Amino acid sequence: MGQAQALCQGGAKAQTRFGPDAAGLETAERRIQRRVRLFLFSGQTAGMARLWATTGDGIARLDEAGDGWTVELFLAGSRAQCLAVGRDAVYAGLREGGVRRTTDAGRSWDDCALPEPGVFSLAAGPADGTVYAGTEPSRLFRSDDGGESWRELDALLELPSRPTWSFPPRPWTSHVRWIAPSPHDAELLLVGIELGGLMRSTDGGETWQDHRPGAQPDVHSLAWHPHVARRAYEAGGGGSAWSDDAGDTWHPADDGRDRNYTWSVAVDPDDPDCWYVSASTGPFAAHGGREPQARIYRRRGGEPWQALSGGLPEPLSAMPYALVATPGRLFAGFADGQLWESNDRGDTWRACTLRGDALPAVNALAAIS
Repeated sequence: MGQAQALCQGGAKAQTRFGPDAAGLETAERRIQRRVRLFLFSGQTAGMARLWATTGDGIARLDEAGDGWTVELFLAGSRAQCLAVGRDAVYAGLREGGVRRTTDAGRSWDDCALPEPGVFSLAAGPADGTVYAGTEPSRLFRSDDGGESWRELDALLELPSRPTWSFPPRPWTSHVRWIAPSPHDAELLLVGIELGGLMRSTDGGETWQDHRPGAQPDVHSLAWHPHVARRAYEAGGGGSAWSDDAGDTWHPADDGRDRNYTWSVAVDPDDPDCWYVSASTGPFAAHGGREPQARIYRRRGGEPWQALSGGLPEPLSAMPYALVATPGRLFAGFADGQLWESNDRGDTWRACTLRGDALPAVNALAAIS
Protein backbone atom coordinates (compact mmCIF):
# COMPACT_ATOMS: atom_id res chain seq x y z
CA MET A 1 0.00 0.00 0.00
CA GLY A 2 3.00 2.35 0.28
CA GLN A 3 2.92 3.44 -3.34
CA ALA A 4 -0.86 3.79 -3.35
CA GLN A 5 -0.70 5.96 -0.23
CA ALA A 6 1.90 8.17 -1.91
CA LEU A 7 -0.50 8.74 -4.81
CA CYS A 8 -3.28 9.67 -2.38
CA GLN A 9 -1.03 12.14 -0.61
CA GLY A 10 -0.07 13.58 -3.99
CA GLY A 11 -3.77 14.11 -4.68
CA ALA A 12 -4.16 16.19 -1.51
CA LYS A 13 -1.22 18.40 -2.52
CA ALA A 14 -2.50 18.71 -6.08
CA GLN A 15 -5.65 20.41 -4.83
CA THR A 16 -3.58 23.41 -3.66
CA ARG A 17 -1.75 23.86 -6.97
CA PHE A 18 -4.57 24.43 -9.46
CA GLY A 19 -5.81 27.75 -8.14
CA PRO A 20 -9.47 28.79 -8.26
CA ASP A 21 -10.40 26.84 -11.44
CA ALA A 22 -13.04 24.43 -10.08
CA ALA A 23 -13.18 22.48 -13.34
CA GLY A 24 -9.42 22.04 -13.24
CA LEU A 25 -9.61 20.87 -9.64
CA GLU A 26 -12.27 18.29 -10.47
CA THR A 27 -10.43 17.01 -13.55
CA ALA A 28 -7.13 16.70 -11.69
CA GLU A 29 -8.78 14.97 -8.74
CA ARG A 30 -10.49 12.45 -11.05
CA ARG A 31 -7.21 11.73 -12.82
CA ILE A 32 -5.50 11.05 -9.49
CA GLN A 33 -8.37 8.88 -8.26
CA ARG A 34 -8.20 6.92 -11.49
CA ARG A 35 -4.44 6.36 -10.99
CA VAL A 36 -5.08 5.08 -7.46
CA ARG A 37 -7.85 2.71 -8.65
CA LEU A 38 -5.68 1.45 -11.49
CA PHE A 39 -2.77 0.77 -9.16
CA LEU A 40 -4.96 -1.09 -6.69
CA PHE A 41 -6.54 -3.05 -9.55
CA SER A 42 -3.32 -3.93 -11.39
CA GLY A 43 -0.83 -4.26 -8.56
CA GLN A 44 1.98 -4.12 -11.10
CA THR A 45 5.62 -3.31 -10.60
CA ALA A 46 6.63 -0.21 -12.54
CA GLY A 47 8.01 -1.05 -15.98
CA MET A 48 6.83 -4.66 -15.87
CA ALA A 49 4.03 -6.04 -18.02
CA ARG A 50 1.07 -8.13 -16.96
CA LEU A 51 -0.82 -10.70 -19.01
CA TRP A 52 -4.13 -12.38 -18.26
CA ALA A 53 -5.04 -15.72 -19.83
CA THR A 54 -7.81 -18.28 -19.80
CA THR A 55 -6.81 -21.93 -19.61
CA GLY A 56 -10.19 -23.49 -20.40
CA ASP A 57 -10.49 -24.42 -16.74
CA GLY A 58 -9.49 -21.20 -14.97
CA ILE A 59 -7.82 -17.82 -15.21
CA ALA A 60 -4.08 -17.14 -15.08
CA ARG A 61 -2.32 -13.93 -14.17
CA LEU A 62 1.22 -13.66 -15.56
CA ASP A 63 3.45 -10.97 -14.07
CA GLU A 64 6.72 -10.10 -15.74
CA ALA A 65 9.58 -10.53 -13.28
CA GLY A 66 13.16 -10.14 -14.41
CA ASP A 67 13.85 -12.53 -17.27
CA GLY A 68 10.59 -14.47 -16.90
CA TRP A 69 6.97 -14.48 -15.81
CA THR A 70 5.32 -15.50 -12.56
CA VAL A 71 2.07 -17.42 -13.06
CA GLU A 72 -0.80 -17.51 -10.58
CA LEU A 73 -4.01 -19.44 -11.27
CA PHE A 74 -7.52 -18.50 -10.16
CA LEU A 75 -11.05 -19.89 -10.57
CA ALA A 76 -9.82 -23.47 -10.88
CA GLY A 77 -12.47 -25.80 -12.25
CA SER A 78 -14.61 -22.91 -13.54
CA ARG A 79 -14.28 -23.69 -17.26
CA ALA A 80 -13.25 -20.10 -17.94
CA GLN A 81 -13.66 -19.54 -21.65
CA CYS A 82 -12.88 -15.88 -22.31
CA LEU A 83 -11.81 -12.69 -20.57
CA ALA A 84 -11.80 -8.92 -20.87
CA VAL A 85 -9.65 -6.29 -19.20
CA GLY A 86 -11.66 -3.21 -18.27
CA ARG A 87 -10.70 0.11 -16.77
CA ASP A 88 -10.81 -1.06 -13.16
CA ALA A 89 -11.53 -4.77 -13.38
CA VAL A 90 -10.86 -8.03 -15.17
CA TYR A 91 -13.87 -10.06 -16.29
CA ALA A 92 -13.93 -13.82 -16.85
CA GLY A 93 -16.55 -15.61 -18.93
CA LEU A 94 -17.37 -19.16 -17.82
CA ARG A 95 -18.69 -21.86 -20.09
CA GLU A 96 -21.55 -22.63 -17.71
CA GLY A 97 -21.22 -20.11 -14.90
CA GLY A 98 -21.80 -16.62 -16.25
CA VAL A 99 -19.40 -13.72 -15.67
CA ARG A 100 -16.98 -13.21 -12.79
CA ARG A 101 -15.21 -9.94 -11.95
CA THR A 102 -12.09 -9.09 -9.98
CA THR A 103 -10.96 -5.63 -8.90
CA ASP A 104 -8.02 -6.83 -6.80
CA ALA A 105 -5.82 -8.61 -9.36
CA GLY A 106 -7.56 -11.96 -8.92
CA ARG A 107 -7.56 -12.33 -5.15
CA SER A 108 -11.37 -12.29 -5.09
CA TRP A 109 -14.05 -12.72 -7.76
CA ASP A 110 -17.66 -11.53 -7.76
CA ASP A 111 -20.51 -13.16 -9.65
CA CYS A 112 -21.94 -10.54 -12.01
CA ALA A 113 -25.29 -12.37 -12.31
CA LEU A 114 -25.50 -12.49 -16.09
CA PRO A 115 -28.95 -13.80 -17.10
CA GLU A 116 -27.46 -16.44 -19.45
CA PRO A 117 -24.83 -18.87 -18.05
CA GLY A 118 -22.94 -20.00 -21.17
CA VAL A 119 -20.49 -17.18 -21.87
CA PHE A 120 -18.39 -17.41 -25.03
CA SER A 121 -17.18 -13.81 -25.45
CA LEU A 122 -16.50 -10.71 -23.38
CA ALA A 123 -15.34 -7.19 -24.17
CA ALA A 124 -14.76 -3.96 -22.29
CA GLY A 125 -15.18 -0.90 -24.48
CA PRO A 126 -11.97 1.17 -24.52
CA ALA A 127 -13.91 4.32 -25.39
CA ASP A 128 -16.41 4.33 -22.52
CA GLY A 129 -15.85 1.25 -20.34
CA THR A 130 -19.09 -0.51 -21.34
CA VAL A 131 -18.86 -4.26 -20.71
CA TYR A 132 -20.37 -6.70 -23.22
CA ALA A 133 -21.02 -10.42 -22.85
CA GLY A 134 -21.96 -12.88 -25.60
CA THR A 135 -23.43 -16.31 -24.96
CA GLU A 136 -24.56 -19.63 -26.37
CA PRO A 137 -27.33 -19.68 -27.45
CA SER A 138 -26.60 -16.43 -29.25
CA ARG A 139 -27.53 -13.51 -27.02
CA LEU A 140 -25.70 -10.24 -26.40
CA PHE A 141 -25.76 -8.25 -23.15
CA ARG A 142 -24.29 -4.94 -22.11
CA SER A 143 -23.50 -3.43 -18.74
CA ASP A 144 -22.99 0.28 -18.21
CA ASP A 145 -22.01 -0.09 -14.54
CA GLY A 146 -19.09 -2.50 -14.59
CA GLY A 147 -21.14 -5.71 -14.45
CA GLU A 148 -23.51 -4.70 -11.66
CA SER A 149 -26.51 -4.94 -13.99
CA TRP A 150 -27.16 -6.11 -17.56
CA ARG A 151 -29.62 -5.52 -20.35
CA GLU A 152 -29.99 -7.62 -23.47
CA LEU A 153 -29.36 -6.11 -26.89
CA ASP A 154 -32.16 -8.16 -28.37
CA ALA A 155 -32.21 -6.39 -31.74
CA LEU A 156 -29.29 -8.65 -32.69
CA LEU A 157 -31.70 -11.58 -32.72
CA GLU A 158 -34.03 -9.77 -35.12
CA LEU A 159 -31.56 -9.84 -38.03
CA PRO A 160 -32.85 -11.58 -41.16
CA SER A 161 -29.93 -14.04 -41.14
CA ARG A 162 -30.69 -15.36 -37.68
CA PRO A 163 -32.55 -18.54 -38.82
CA THR A 164 -29.37 -19.63 -40.63
CA TRP A 165 -27.04 -19.29 -37.63
CA SER A 166 -25.63 -22.73 -36.74
CA PHE A 167 -22.47 -23.94 -35.01
CA PRO A 168 -21.43 -27.15 -36.87
CA PRO A 169 -20.49 -29.25 -33.79
CA ARG A 170 -23.89 -28.32 -32.25
CA PRO A 171 -25.95 -27.40 -35.31
CA TRP A 172 -29.10 -26.67 -33.30
CA THR A 173 -27.44 -23.61 -31.76
CA SER A 174 -24.88 -20.86 -32.30
CA HIS A 175 -22.95 -18.42 -30.12
CA VAL A 176 -21.54 -14.92 -30.03
CA ARG A 177 -17.90 -15.78 -30.67
CA TRP A 178 -16.35 -12.30 -30.56
CA ILE A 179 -17.29 -8.76 -29.51
CA ALA A 180 -15.19 -5.80 -30.66
CA PRO A 181 -16.19 -2.32 -29.43
CA SER A 182 -14.35 0.41 -31.32
CA PRO A 183 -11.67 2.18 -29.24
CA HIS A 184 -12.50 5.40 -31.13
CA ASP A 185 -16.31 5.49 -31.08
CA ALA A 186 -18.29 4.13 -28.13
CA GLU A 187 -21.34 3.60 -30.35
CA LEU A 188 -19.54 1.45 -32.94
CA LEU A 189 -19.58 -2.28 -32.28
CA LEU A 190 -18.67 -5.40 -34.26
CA VAL A 191 -19.95 -8.84 -33.28
CA GLY A 192 -19.07 -12.21 -34.76
CA ILE A 193 -21.51 -15.12 -34.71
CA GLU A 194 -20.12 -18.65 -34.94
CA LEU A 195 -21.39 -19.57 -37.43
CA GLY A 196 -23.55 -16.80 -38.81
CA GLY A 197 -21.73 -13.66 -39.82
CA LEU A 198 -20.05 -10.43 -38.85
CA MET A 199 -22.62 -7.93 -37.61
CA ARG A 200 -22.21 -4.18 -37.08
CA SER A 201 -23.93 -1.59 -34.91
CA THR A 202 -23.42 2.18 -34.95
CA ASP A 203 -25.63 2.96 -31.95
CA GLY A 204 -24.22 0.84 -29.14
CA GLY A 205 -26.16 -2.28 -30.09
CA GLU A 206 -29.66 -0.81 -30.29
CA THR A 207 -29.89 -1.62 -34.02
CA TRP A 208 -27.78 -3.85 -36.26
CA GLN A 209 -26.57 -4.29 -39.82
CA ASP A 210 -26.52 -7.90 -40.97
CA HIS A 211 -23.43 -9.76 -42.19
CA ARG A 212 -21.00 -7.31 -43.75
CA PRO A 213 -19.88 -7.68 -47.39
CA GLY A 214 -16.50 -9.34 -47.84
CA ALA A 215 -16.21 -10.55 -44.24
CA GLN A 216 -15.87 -14.18 -43.22
CA PRO A 217 -19.21 -15.56 -41.95
CA ASP A 218 -17.45 -17.99 -39.56
CA VAL A 219 -15.97 -15.34 -37.26
CA HIS A 220 -13.26 -16.42 -34.83
CA SER A 221 -11.68 -13.13 -33.72
CA LEU A 222 -11.79 -9.41 -34.48
CA ALA A 223 -9.52 -6.46 -33.76
CA TRP A 224 -9.49 -2.70 -34.21
CA HIS A 225 -6.36 -0.66 -34.74
CA PRO A 226 -5.85 1.40 -31.58
CA HIS A 227 -4.83 4.60 -33.42
CA VAL A 228 -6.29 4.43 -36.94
CA ALA A 229 -10.01 4.81 -36.41
CA ARG A 230 -11.42 3.06 -39.47
CA ARG A 231 -9.16 -0.01 -39.56
CA ALA A 232 -10.50 -3.37 -38.41
CA TYR A 233 -9.30 -6.96 -38.87
CA GLU A 234 -10.87 -10.43 -38.86
CA ALA A 235 -9.75 -14.05 -38.55
CA GLY A 236 -12.34 -16.61 -39.58
CA GLY A 237 -12.90 -20.22 -40.48
CA GLY A 238 -12.39 -19.62 -44.20
CA GLY A 239 -9.67 -16.97 -44.13
CA SER A 240 -8.96 -13.43 -43.01
CA ALA A 241 -10.18 -9.97 -43.97
CA TRP A 242 -9.68 -6.29 -43.16
CA SER A 243 -11.74 -3.12 -43.32
CA ASP A 244 -10.80 0.48 -43.95
CA ASP A 245 -14.30 1.92 -43.47
CA ALA A 246 -14.92 1.10 -39.81
CA GLY A 247 -16.20 -2.40 -40.48
CA ASP A 248 -18.88 -1.53 -43.02
CA THR A 249 -17.24 -3.47 -45.87
CA TRP A 250 -14.34 -5.92 -45.85
CA HIS A 251 -11.46 -6.96 -48.11
CA PRO A 252 -10.46 -10.64 -48.12
CA ALA A 253 -6.74 -11.12 -47.45
CA ASP A 254 -5.57 -14.68 -48.01
CA ASP A 255 -2.77 -14.60 -50.59
CA GLY A 256 0.49 -16.16 -49.43
CA ARG A 257 -1.06 -18.53 -46.87
CA ASP A 258 -1.45 -22.28 -47.38
CA ARG A 259 -3.70 -22.55 -44.32
CA ASN A 260 -7.04 -20.72 -44.29
CA TYR A 261 -8.59 -21.84 -41.00
CA THR A 262 -7.51 -18.65 -39.21
CA TRP A 263 -8.10 -18.32 -35.49
CA SER A 264 -6.46 -15.40 -33.69
CA VAL A 265 -5.76 -11.94 -35.10
CA ALA A 266 -3.57 -9.12 -33.75
CA VAL A 267 -2.39 -5.84 -35.23
CA ASP A 268 0.81 -3.90 -34.60
CA PRO A 269 -0.21 -0.82 -32.60
CA ASP A 270 2.38 1.29 -34.43
CA ASP A 271 1.60 0.14 -37.98
CA PRO A 272 -1.95 -0.47 -39.26
CA ASP A 273 -0.54 -2.33 -42.27
CA CYS A 274 1.24 -4.93 -40.13
CA TRP A 275 -1.01 -7.63 -38.73
CA TYR A 276 -0.85 -11.26 -37.67
CA VAL A 277 -3.01 -14.37 -37.71
CA SER A 278 -2.62 -17.91 -36.46
CA ALA A 279 -3.92 -20.55 -38.85
CA SER A 280 -4.34 -24.28 -39.31
CA THR A 281 -5.52 -26.53 -42.12
CA GLY A 282 -8.93 -27.02 -40.53
CA PRO A 283 -10.89 -27.39 -37.30
CA PHE A 284 -10.01 -31.03 -36.68
CA ALA A 285 -6.28 -30.32 -36.87
CA ALA A 286 -6.55 -27.10 -34.87
CA HIS A 287 -8.64 -28.47 -32.01
CA GLY A 288 -8.04 -32.21 -32.12
CA GLY A 289 -5.25 -32.25 -29.55
CA ARG A 290 -2.70 -33.80 -31.90
CA GLU A 291 -0.55 -32.30 -34.65
CA PRO A 292 -2.19 -28.90 -35.21
CA GLN A 293 -0.67 -28.26 -38.66
CA ALA A 294 -0.55 -24.63 -37.58
CA ARG A 295 1.56 -21.58 -38.30
CA ILE A 296 1.71 -17.91 -37.35
CA TYR A 297 1.63 -15.48 -40.27
CA ARG A 298 2.42 -11.79 -40.77
CA ARG A 299 1.11 -9.42 -43.44
CA ARG A 300 2.84 -6.09 -44.07
CA GLY A 301 1.92 -3.26 -46.40
CA GLY A 302 -0.47 -5.29 -48.54
CA GLU A 303 2.16 -7.91 -49.37
CA PRO A 304 1.27 -11.62 -49.25
CA TRP A 305 1.20 -13.38 -45.91
CA GLN A 306 4.56 -14.61 -44.62
CA ALA A 307 4.88 -17.65 -42.37
CA LEU A 308 6.92 -16.83 -39.27
CA SER A 309 9.49 -19.14 -37.72
CA GLY A 310 12.65 -17.49 -36.37
CA GLY A 311 13.07 -19.79 -33.39
CA LEU A 312 9.52 -21.13 -33.09
CA PRO A 313 9.27 -24.94 -33.00
CA GLU A 314 8.94 -26.49 -36.43
CA PRO A 315 6.39 -27.87 -36.72
CA LEU A 316 4.39 -26.18 -33.99
CA SER A 317 3.44 -28.73 -31.35
CA ALA A 318 0.23 -26.96 -30.30
CA MET A 319 -2.28 -24.56 -31.76
CA PRO A 320 -1.46 -20.86 -31.23
CA TYR A 321 -4.84 -19.87 -29.86
CA ALA A 322 -3.96 -16.34 -28.78
CA LEU A 323 -1.92 -13.51 -30.31
CA VAL A 324 -1.45 -10.17 -28.56
CA ALA A 325 0.54 -7.22 -29.90
CA THR A 326 1.69 -4.37 -27.64
CA PRO A 327 4.19 -1.61 -28.50
CA GLY A 328 7.41 -3.39 -29.48
CA ARG A 329 6.19 -6.83 -28.36
CA LEU A 330 4.22 -9.71 -29.86
CA PHE A 331 3.01 -12.62 -27.72
CA ALA A 332 1.70 -16.02 -28.80
CA GLY A 333 -0.10 -18.30 -26.36
CA PHE A 334 -0.43 -21.99 -27.22
CA ALA A 335 -2.93 -24.74 -26.44
CA ASP A 336 -0.31 -26.61 -24.39
CA GLY A 337 0.49 -23.63 -22.13
CA GLN A 338 3.58 -22.36 -23.90
CA LEU A 339 4.08 -18.60 -24.19
CA TRP A 340 6.40 -17.14 -26.84
CA GLU A 341 7.48 -13.56 -27.46
CA SER A 342 8.92 -11.59 -30.37
CA ASN A 343 10.47 -8.13 -30.09
CA ASP A 344 10.98 -7.60 -33.83
CA ARG A 345 7.50 -8.04 -35.26
CA GLY A 346 7.79 -11.77 -35.57
CA ASP A 347 11.18 -12.11 -37.23
CA THR A 348 12.63 -13.93 -34.22
CA TRP A 349 11.02 -15.58 -31.19
CA ARG A 350 11.97 -16.81 -27.74
CA ALA A 351 10.11 -19.03 -25.31
CA CYS A 352 9.04 -17.17 -22.17
CA THR A 353 10.26 -18.61 -18.88
CA LEU A 354 7.26 -19.33 -16.67
CA ARG A 355 7.51 -19.75 -12.90
CA GLY A 356 4.94 -20.39 -10.19
CA ASP A 357 1.76 -22.27 -11.03
CA ALA A 358 1.84 -24.58 -14.03
CA LEU A 359 0.06 -23.09 -17.03
CA PRO A 360 -1.88 -25.97 -18.62
CA ALA A 361 -3.14 -24.08 -21.68
CA VAL A 362 -3.65 -20.62 -23.14
CA ASN A 363 -7.04 -20.23 -24.82
CA ALA A 364 -7.24 -16.43 -24.66
CA LEU A 365 -4.75 -13.71 -23.77
CA ALA A 366 -4.96 -10.03 -22.84
CA ALA A 367 -2.24 -7.55 -21.87
CA ILE A 368 -1.90 -4.72 -19.37
CA SER A 369 1.21 -2.68 -20.15
